[in-house]
Amino acid sequence: MSKKKFEVREYESIDECLNRMKQEGYVPVRRIEKPIFQEIKKGNEAIYEPVGRQIVFEAKLIK
Repeated sequence: MSKKKFEVREYESIDECLNRMKQEGYVPVRRIEKPIFQEIKKGNEAIYEPVGRQIVFEAKLIK
């Protein structure tokens, strides 16, 4: 596999994820951040509030 995605785990820092990636022989090419929302109902209305984020790195194999 020449490309792979690495997700930063819940209790993992970005540096720890990058080190894990390096140990497997990959180098980051792209960083993707996705917001995580929580639905809160107030009466008949649904409000979405951000509660976190998901960070995913796309990486390619070092040759």
